[in-house]
Amino acid sequence: MLDPDALVRDMCAAWARPDADHIASFFTEDAVYHNIPMEPVVGRQAIRDFIAGFASALDGIDFQIHRQMVTGNLVMNERTDVLRGAGRDTELPVMGVFEVVDGKIAAWRDYFDMAPITRAFGG
Repeated sequence: MLDPDALVRDMCAAWARPDADHIASFFTEDAVYHNIPMEPVVGRQAIRDFIAGFASALDGIDFQIHRQMVTGNLVMNERTDVLRGAGRDTELPVMGVFEVVDGKIAAWRDYFDMAPITRAFGG
């Protein structure tokens, strides 16, 4: 079982080639994934479906972690997510908070400004 730091780093790295099944495997069955500008996604299957839909418009996302801190089962990182797709790269500054339970992510909250995504993908 990976420690919380390695688990979050591995999950972030997995987005470079977004395989929804693989990324969803990092989460507990009842996990909550909340991109704060949007509604939360609840449950591993719903998270998998969200990732599949979101990733279909992208070639991948490179999570550039600038700082990551761990205290117990809580992991926080400051990063720039580089969304590759639509003929360009879109940089998105993000603050992420992860709660880890029994070697899986039980909660993930990302805080970011939706404007760069809207400009790049018309969402």
